[in-house]
Amino acid sequence: MTSKKSVRVVLSALLLTFAGLSVPTAALAAAPVPTPVVTGLPDFTDLIEKAGPAVVNIRTTERVRMGQGGPGEEEMQEFLRRFFGQPIPRRRSPQQPQEEQEVQRGVGSGFIISDDGFMLTNAHVVEGADEVTVTMTDRREFKAKVLGADRRSDVALLKVSATNLPYLRTGDSSKIRVGEWVIAIGSPFNLDNTVTAGIISAKSRDTGEYLPLIQSDVAVNPGNSGGPLINMRGEVIGINSQIATLSGAYNGISFAVPIDEVMRVADQLKKTGRVTRGRLGVQISEVTRDVAESLGLGKARGAEVSMVEAGGPAEKGGIKVGDIILKFNGQPIDTTRDLPRLVGAAKVGTQASVTVWRRGAQLDVPVTIVALEDDKAVAAKPQPGKPTPGAAPNALGLHVSNLTAEQRRGLKIEGGVVVDASEGRAATAGVRTGDLILQMNNVEIKDVAQFNALASKLDPKKSVAVLVRRESVTQYIVIKPVR
Repeated sequence: MTSKKSVRVVLSALLLTFAGLSVPTAALAAAPVPTPVVTGLPDFTDLIEKAGPAVVNIRTTERVRMGQGGPGEEEMQEFLRRFFGQPIPRRRSPQQPQEEQEVQRGVGSGFIISDDGFMLTNAHVVEGADEVTVTMTDRREFKAKVLGADRRSDVALLKVSATNLPYLRTGDSSKIRVGEWVIAIGSPFNLDNTVTAGIISAKSRDTGEYLPLIQSDVAVNPGNSGGPLINMRGEVIGINSQIATLSGAYNGISFAVPIDEVMRVADQLKKTGRVTRGRLGVQISEVTRDVAESLGLGKARGAEVSMVEAGGPAEKGGIKVGDIILKFNGQPIDTTRDLPRLVGAAKVGTQASVTVWRRGAQLDVPVTIVALEDDKAVAAKPQPGKPTPGAAPNALGLHVSNLTAEQRRGLKIEGGVVVDASEGRAATAGVRTGDLILQMNNVEIKDVAQFNALASKLDPKKSVAVLVRRESVTQYIVIKPVR
């Protein structure tokens, strides 16, 4: 047993050691926590054994008439469709027979989400297919019915007539973390039930209008499309959908549709066979730091309204060109890509509260959401005049003139001036002849006299935010003074 005397000696030595180092107490408290040492890689064997049977191979066929193309043309049609958006016209030969025959169109992957036969895959896997065949790991085959497909999210819902099927649980893609391990199971190059592993490389990768995709370094190749991306708990967190590649094969970057969005789409497809999204009726652009500072926003955030659809919900609600949308139903808009997703998820026919920044103040605008459709914008182009010979430009380097009453009616604006010539600072910033100037530093422009008066009073040390409309697009242009 250690004696009390020896304990005192040890403690004294420790105190002398710390006294000699003169280490402050605060520094000891702030010492970093040692990083745990990784002792091994994860074992996926149990996870794959449980998840594998619920992943299926999907083959699609198309009924074509013989003589429409030579050997290999179906594969070439699919290649052109995926990479260029549309196939080349088929070759036709009147001398060849025109009997109808089923031709294999493509191979993809999918997974079962319920024991009664509901399955998910990519919309592009089943697009244009006349028949869909699902093959399970135990070699059973089923003819599947496509209940619906949504091209915007690239999600399709299938159904087979079977019960007691193995199925995968869905997770919460909002809780995924960069760096966590994930696996993909699918049929790359028609090699059934192939497993690849990697980590989540990034979240909310902006590669689609409505989708913040999950980026991973899991190997995904042609045929993996529609297969699940699975976390270490055996939950599906996404559908493998795209790859970034220069060669057509895996290059280390793959993308998956988040399962939260997938299930929202699947629910609508199950009920109605189609997906309905909300629409505001605006075109938006990014808010730069210079614009944010000039308008008094502080940091760059929100979505700048560059066009308002005539007669659309935004116009009816009171949203104007030049507004900066900061919130939608109380949810902040950090970047432009946030707004279409929030609006798209809003229920059609409901009233939404849109918070905008207008002339230095926040304003809540009520807007009734309508169903998304193709936006139709009619570009109106003002006709600039000629500068008066010998006349000097204003302080911004602009010659401007008033719009006629007829021009204002055609353009559906109440004020503004048209640029007759642009030089100096304005030309350097990007203002062109024929542009309309609607605002300057949160002040609406009514006519030439007011615009030139405002320009003459500008602080030469501060940047100026000018709201410019060019055809159907409106954006802020920051004109920086000469230092």
